[in-house]
Amino acid sequence: MELVLAETLLAQNSDPRVLVAALCCGEATAERAETLRFLFQRLEDTGAGPSVALQEATREAALGFLVPLLREPGSEPPLCRRVLRAAAGALRACVRLAGGPQWAAALAEEALCALLVVRPNPGAGGGLCVEAAAEVLGAVSSGLRSQAHRALLERAARAMLALALGEADEAAQVAARLLPVLGRAAEALRALWTDLRAAAGPSAARRLLVLSALAEQLLPGPDVDLDARRCPLFWTSVQAGLTQADDALTRKRARYLLQRAVEVSARCSGCACDPQGQEPIVFWWCEKKKDELLTFWEDYILIMETLEANQIHVVKPVLPKLNNLFEYTVSEEKELWLLHPSWHLCIYKRMFESENKVLTKEGVTHFLELHETKMLPFSPEFCEFVLGPLMDTLSETPLYSRDPGQLIGSGSPLGLKLQNFLVIYVSLLPEEVKSSFLLKFIQKMSTRHWCAVPILFLSKALASVPRCKVLGAEGLLALRDVLQCTMITHQILLRGAAQCYLLQAAMNLVDAEEVSLSDVSTFLASLRQDESLRRGTSLWTELCDWLRINEHSFQKPPGYSSTGLHETSCLKAYVKSLVQEYVRPPAAWETGENSFQPEACEAKLVAVMILLAVDVEARGGLHSEKRRMQDVLRILLEPLLEALMKLGTNAYMSLLKTDRCLQLLLKLLHTSLLRGSSARDDEVFTLLQNSVMSTTESVSEFILRRLTMNELCTVSDLDRCHLYLMVLTELINLHLKVGWRRGSPLWRVISSLKNASVQCLQEVSVGNKCVSGGQIPRAVSMATLAMVCKAMDQNAELQPDPLDAGPMERFLSSLQLNQTLQKSHAEGHGRYPHMETSIEDGCHGDTVFCFSVCDGSSGSQGWGRVVAQYVHDQWVCLSFLLRKYHTLIPAAEDETQDPFLPAVQMPVRTLQSALEALTILPSDRVLPVFQTMKVLVPKLLSSCEALCIEAFEMAWKILASLSNTQLIFWSNLKAFVQFVFDNQLLMAAAKLKGQAYLKIKEIMYKIIDMSAVKTGVFNTLINYCCESWIVSPSHVSQGSLSCAQNYSELVLEACIFGTVFRRDQRLVHEVQTFVENLGHQCAANAIIENAKREDHYVRICAVKFLCLLDGSNMSHKLFLEDLAIKLLDKDESVSKSRTRYYMNSLQHRVKTRIWQTLLLLFPRFDQNFLNGIIDRIFQAGFLNNQASIKYLVEWMIILILHKFPQFLPKFWDCFSYGEEKFKTSICTFLSVLSHLDVIIQDIPEKKLILKQALVTALQWGLSHNFSVRLYALLALKKIWVMCTTSHVQELAGLASVVESSLNQMESMHGTGNANKNWQRIQDHFFFAAFHPLKDYCLETIFDILPRLSGLVEDEWIAIEKFTQFTDIPCDSGFQWCLSESQLCQLKPGDWTQRDLGPNPGEADGQSEWTDMQKKIIPWKHYVPDLEPELGFQDRAVKLGKSTGRLIVVGSLIDKPTNLGGLCRTCEIFGVSALVLGSLRHVTDTHFQHLSVHAEQWLPLLEVQPAQLTDYLREKKTEGYTVIGVEQTARSVELTQYRFPEKSLLLLGNEREGIPANLIQQLDVCVEIPQQGVTRSLNVHVSGALLIWEYTRQQLLRR
Repeated sequence: MELVLAETLLAQNSDPRVLVAALCCGEATAERAETLRFLFQRLEDTGAGPSVALQEATREAALGFLVPLLREPGSEPPLCRRVLRAAAGALRACVRLAGGPQWAAALAEEALCALLVVRPNPGAGGGLCVEAAAEVLGAVSSGLRSQAHRALLERAARAMLALALGEADEAAQVAARLLPVLGRAAEALRALWTDLRAAAGPSAARRLLVLSALAEQLLPGPDVDLDARRCPLFWTSVQAGLTQADDALTRKRARYLLQRAVEVSARCSGCACDPQGQEPIVFWWCEKKKDELLTFWEDYILIMETLEANQIHVVKPVLPKLNNLFEYTVSEEKELWLLHPSWHLCIYKRMFESENKVLTKEGVTHFLELHETKMLPFSPEFCEFVLGPLMDTLSETPLYSRDPGQLIGSGSPLGLKLQNFLVIYVSLLPEEVKSSFLLKFIQKMSTRHWCAVPILFLSKALASVPRCKVLGAEGLLALRDVLQCTMITHQILLRGAAQCYLLQAAMNLVDAEEVSLSDVSTFLASLRQDESLRRGTSLWTELCDWLRINEHSFQKPPGYSSTGLHETSCLKAYVKSLVQEYVRPPAAWETGENSFQPEACEAKLVAVMILLAVDVEARGGLHSEKRRMQDVLRILLEPLLEALMKLGTNAYMSLLKTDRCLQLLLKLLHTSLLRGSSARDDEVFTLLQNSVMSTTESVSEFILRRLTMNELCTVSDLDRCHLYLMVLTELINLHLKVGWRRGSPLWRVISSLKNASVQCLQEVSVGNKCVSGGQIPRAVSMATLAMVCKAMDQNAELQPDPLDAGPMERFLSSLQLNQTLQKSHAEGHGRYPHMETSIEDGCHGDTVFCFSVCDGSSGSQGWGRVVAQYVHDQWVCLSFLLRKYHTLIPAAEDETQDPFLPAVQMPVRTLQSALEALTILPSDRVLPVFQTMKVLVPKLLSSCEALCIEAFEMAWKILASLSNTQLIFWSNLKAFVQFVFDNQLLMAAAKLKGQAYLKIKEIMYKIIDMSAVKTGVFNTLINYCCESWIVSPSHVSQGSLSCAQNYSELVLEACIFGTVFRRDQRLVHEVQTFVENLGHQCAANAIIENAKREDHYVRICAVKFLCLLDGSNMSHKLFLEDLAIKLLDKDESVSKSRTRYYMNSLQHRVKTRIWQTLLLLFPRFDQNFLNGIIDRIFQAGFLNNQASIKYLVEWMIILILHKFPQFLPKFWDCFSYGEEKFKTSICTFLSVLSHLDVIIQDIPEKKLILKQALVTALQWGLSHNFSVRLYALLALKKIWVMCTTSHVQELAGLASVVESSLNQMESMHGTGNANKNWQRIQDHFFFAAFHPLKDYCLETIFDILPRLSGLVEDEWIAIEKFTQFTDIPCDSGFQWCLSESQLCQLKPGDWTQRDLGPNPGEADGQSEWTDMQKKIIPWKHYVPDLEPELGFQDRAVKLGKSTGRLIVVGSLIDKPTNLGGLCRTCEIFGVSALVLGSLRHVTDTHFQHLSVHAEQWLPLLEVQPAQLTDYLREKKTEGYTVIGVEQTARSVELTQYRFPEKSLLLLGNEREGIPANLIQQLDVCVEIPQQGVTRSLNVHVSGALLIWEYTRQQLLRR
C-alpha cells in the first residue's frame, strides 16, 4: 500500500521537490508525516543518489515541518504517539537522503538538551518532550559519524540509557526501542555497556529491558570486553528476571536473553563468565562439552517455558528433566558444582511463587526430595534458599494437605518429606556451617506469625535432627521466641504438640557447655504446663535424663557453691540457690504492706526446677537410694517450709515474701500432680504433700488473719485475696485425700471464715460512709463465702448438717441480690488509678475476670470488674443454697407465708433477680446464674411459663454472644445445656405442650445450626441428653424414655449429623487426628484431654444410646418405631429436594446415615410395624441412589425377607413394574435376589420360591440394558447352583435354557468390556464376600461398608471410636465388630468403573516421560518492547512476520468468546492482521480468557459491518483475493482450493452467516467438507481450519 501511494505521487509529478513542498504545506498531521516517510523511502530505494536540490528540499522538510511537528505533536496521547512515530520515521529518511552530519548533530544536541529538562508531556512548552527527544536521537543517529561525533554519540547513548532505566514507563519503552540504533556505533555501545554495569539503582525489569534491546550487539559483543556472557551482572539480571512472579514480560525477556546467549555460544568459540571468588562459574562454554551443555540449556529453557503454563498436568511431565539438570551440573567424583546452583534454584523459586498452589506444592515436594536421591555438594546458595524462599513457602497451610487416597490421620506427606529433608541436609552440612544454619533456621521461624499446621511440622522436623551440640544461649533464646509464635494459634492440641517438639529440638541441639542452668530454666518457663511440660509424661522423663547427663557441663554461675548437697550436684545446687533467692526477696522490695502482688511466672519457674531436680535425682539413683531423693526434696524446700511455718506467728514478715511463698506453694502443688492412677504411687507428690500438710495450721491461721482482720483494704489486695483462697482450697483438697477430721485446725479456720465473712457482710452502710471502713472488705468476704460454698458443694464432709440452716444459710437466703459496691475515695488510689463505678465498665470483653496467680496475670482490673466479681460471688453462694435446699422450693409463691429462707421459698423473685443479673453481669460471669436457673425453672414452669421462656431467651442470647470466645464458651455452653435440657424441665415442658416446649425445640435447632460453624456444640447437647436418659448400661428408665420420645427429633438429627468441613477446617481436623494417632510419642496427647468434639462423636453417642434400648420394652419399642418413621420421612424429603445429588455430596451423606440408622434399628422391629413401612422400604429401592445407599437398602430388604418371609409376595411384585419406568433401578431387587440362599435358609419348602426366582431372573436376563442383564444373570447363576445342590427335579426342564444363558456369558470373548464386567460383578464384595447375617455388626455398617462403597473417609467411623467414647456405656448384647470375615481385608472397588488399561498408574511411576506438552515460543522472532499502539504493518514487521499476506476479517462475529479464540489462532499462525467490528471487544473478559493476551502481539483493525463493502473493495485494489467461508451454489471444497499468497478471509455471523450483499463482493467461497448430519461448525473452528490450511500451503511452497 505504501509503495502504491509513493508511486502514485511520483507519477503525478516527477519533481520530488514539488511533492515535498506540497506535503509540508497545510496542517501538520500524522498522515502528512507518514506520506513524507513513504515518499522518502521510495526515493531512497531507487538507488540513484539525491541531487543537491533534493537534499536542500529534504533539509527544509526536516527543519521546517518535521522538527516543529515533533515539538508540538498534539494533545491526545494515542494521536500524539502516532504523530511522533510518523515524524521520527520521516526524519530518519531525511537524514539518509540529505546527508550532511552537521545539521544532524545540531538536532542531536537539541534533543540531548531536551532530555535534561523534566517535561514528559508533549506540547508542554516550546521544546521537545522526552519521548520526542528520544525519537529525534534515534532518527538522526544514522547521520552521525563515529569518529567526528564520538563524544556526541556517547552522550546520546548515556542519555537514552538513563531514560530507559528511569521510572517513566512510556519513556523507558521508547528509549529501549531506540537503543539498538545508537548501539551500532562501537563507542556508543561501549559507553552503554560501561554505564549499565555501573548503574546500581534500576530494577531487574529495567536492566532486562535494556539488555534485550541490545541483545544483537552484546551477544556476542564486538570484543571480549563487550561480551555480555562474560559479565556476572548480566547473568544476575537474567536470573532475577526468570523469577519475577508478577511480571510475565520480564520473564519473557530473561528467557529470550538466555536462549540468545546459548545459541550464540553454540556457534562461537568457548567462553566463561568471570568467576566470583570460590563459587562455581555462572556460565561457561567449551567445544568438548558442547552436546551436554546444549542439552542442559535446552531442557532448562523448556522447563522455564513450561512453567508459564501454570498448570500441573503440563508441568509435571517435564520435572524428570529437572533431575537431569543436576546430573549435568554436579560432579559426584570431585564433589563440586560444574555450573552455579542458582540456575536450579531459579526453577524452584518460580514454582514456589506460582499462583497455582498445586504447582507450588509439587515444587516444594521435588526440592525436599533432592537430597534423598542425589548427593549434592555443599553450596551457600542452597542454604540461603532454604532459609529464604523455601521457609516462606512452607508457611502456607494448604501445602500440608494429604494426598488423594491417603488415610486420615496418616500425616502430611509434605511434612514427612520436610522432616527427612532437614535430617539429611543438616547431616551433610560442614561442621563449621551447621551451627549458623540451624541458628538462622530457628531465627527465621521466630520472625513471622505462623499458622498452627506449618509451625507444627517445622517444629517436628527440627526435633528430628540428630543430636549435635550446635546451639548456645543465642539459639536457646531463638527457640524461646519461636515458642511465643506457637501461642497465637487457637488449636490447643497442635499448639501443645509444637511446644513439645521445640523442647525436644532444644535437648537435641543445645550445647550444654554454652548455656547456663539459668538459660535453661528461663526457656522452660516459656512452656505451658497444661499443654506440653507436665510431670509423668515421656517428655518430662526425657528432659530429666538430659539434665542428668549434662549436669556437669552447664556453665557455672559466679560464686557457685554446693553447700549441703553432694559436691557434684550442680543442678540441685542451682535450684537451692534459686529457692533461697526467691523466698528472700531484695530489701528494696520491702516498702510497705500495700505494695503490689508479684507476678506468678517466677514462682512457676522455681516450682518446675524443684520438681525437675527431685525427679533427676530419682532417675539417677538406685532403688535402694530413695532416701537420697527425700533428702534432696527436704533440702530444696527447706527455705520455703521455714517461711511457711512462720506465717501464723510472725506478724512482721514482709508482705511480698508471704505472697511469693504462697505462690510457690500453689505452683508446686499444681505442677507436681500426676494424672490417673500413677498419682497414688508418686513418691515425690506424697513427700511434698506431707511437707505441705505440716504447715497447714500456720498457713491457714495467716490466711484467716488476712481475710478477717480488714488487712485487705485496697483494690490491689483483691489479687492477694484470690491467692489466699486458692491456697486454702488446695489445703482442703489435700486434707480430704488423707481423711477429713472435724475439729482440725483447718476446720476451725473454715468455721471462723464463715462467721467473720457473714458478720462483715451484715454490717449496713449509713449514708455514704461504710461502717466497715470500705467496700473492699465486703468484696473479700463475699469471695470467701463463695469459696466456702464451692468447697462444701463439692465435698459433703465439710457440711455440718445437710438439713440444718445455719447463720450462713439464713444470711445468704435473705441477701439482697445483685447488690453492687459503691467505690469510696480511698479505694481509687494505688494500683488502679482510673476506675469507674459502673458494673458494665470493662465487663463486656472476652478476657476472663479472675484475680488469678495461676495464669501469671496480675494486671489491673477496672472497678466495674470488681463489682461484677462481687455479684458473681453472690450467685455462687445462692446456687449452692438452692441445690442444698431444693426440696423446699415451692412450685408457686405463697404471698402470705413468712419464709425462713426467702431466696429458696420465694423462687419467682429469685428467678427475676437472676434475669436482672444476666442484664448487668458480663457474659463471662454468668455461669452461677445459669446454675441457679437450672434449679428454679423446672419448679416454676407450670406456674410462670412466660418468665421461664424469658430466661431461656436471655440465656441463649448470652451464649450466642460467646461463640467466638474459646476460653469461656464451653463451660457456659455446658451450664446452659444442663439448664435448658434438664430432664425434669424437659418432662415438665412436654407435659404442658405449651410455648416453653416449642421454645426448647427452637433452641435445640439453633444449637444444631451453631454446630455447623463451631465443631463440638451439638456433642455437648446430645451427650448430656443421652446420659440423662440412661440409668445403667443395661436399662433405660421408663420416665426418661418418655421424655426422650417427646424430643426424638434430637436423636434423629444426631443420627444424620455430620457437617461437610471447609477445606481449612478439614486440614486442621486431619492434622489433629494425626497428632492424636501419635499417642505417647507426643506428650501433648497425655496432657491435653480429648474433648471429643469431632462431629462423628455425635452419631457415635446416638448410636450407642440406641443400642442400649430394648425392643421388648414397650416404651423403648414405641420410641424406636417413631424414630424409624421419622428417618423414612427424612429420606423422602431429602430425595425430593432440588439440591445437587452426586457422590459424597451432603445429600448423599445424609441418606447414607439414614439407612445406616435404620439398619441398626431393624432387629427391634416386629412384623406389625414392618407391615406399615415395608412399601416405603421397597419404594426406596426404586430410587436412583448412590452405591453406598443402594447396598444398605438391599441389605435391609434381605434381612426383612429372611426374618419375615411373609413379605416375599410383595418382593415378587416389585419385578412386575415396567422396565422403562424404572430403568436400571430394578438392579436393586436383582441384587437382593442374588442372596436368595440367605433369605430362604430357614424355609423348609423352597421349591416354589426357587421356581419363581428362576423365572424372574430369566425374564430380566433378556433386558436390553446391559447392567440389568448382568445383575439378572448373576442372580440366575446363584439360584441355579441352589437348585442343582437341592436336586429340585421340577426345575430340570429349565436346565437347557439356564445353562445356555450362563455359558453364553462365560464364553463371551472379543466383545469389548462385557466379559470383564461379568467377571467384575462376580468378584464384587457384595456378591462374593459379603454375608448379610454373619457380617451384621456396627463395624460393617459404619466402617467397612462405607469404605468399600467409595464414601469419603470422613464418613468412616472405626470401631475404636465407639469403644473410646465412654460417656455412653456399651451394650454387651450387641454385635460390635466382626470376629472373622474377609470384608476387613478387601479394598474399595465397583464393577461399573471404567477400564483403566492393563496397568493403571504405570505412567505415574515412570522416571522419564517419552513426550510432553511444550508451549511453542518463537523467541527468534521476539521483539521485547513491542507496543500495542503501533500500526499493524510496523507491528507485523517487528514480530518477524510477513506483511500483506493473510488478513482475517471477523467484523460480522458477535460473541467475544469466538473472537478471543480466533485472535489466539491468528496470532499463533502469523496472520498479518485481524479485523474486528469494534476494538471494544478486546477489553471484554470473555475475549481475554480465550485470547490469553494474544491481542498484544497481533495487529488489530476496526472495520464496522457497515464499512465492510468499502474495505473489501479497497483490499481488492491492493491485490487481495477476498475469500468467504460459506456454503453456496458455487463454493469450492477446502481440500480442492489453493490459497493465493495475498488472501483476505471473511468469516460470517454465528447465526446468519455472510449477508447476500457481501457475498457479491467475494472472489470465491470455500466450504469445509462434512461427514455428519450437523448443519455447520462453530465460526471460530471454521476460521481456524482455513487459517491452518492457508499456513500449510504457504509452508509447502517455501
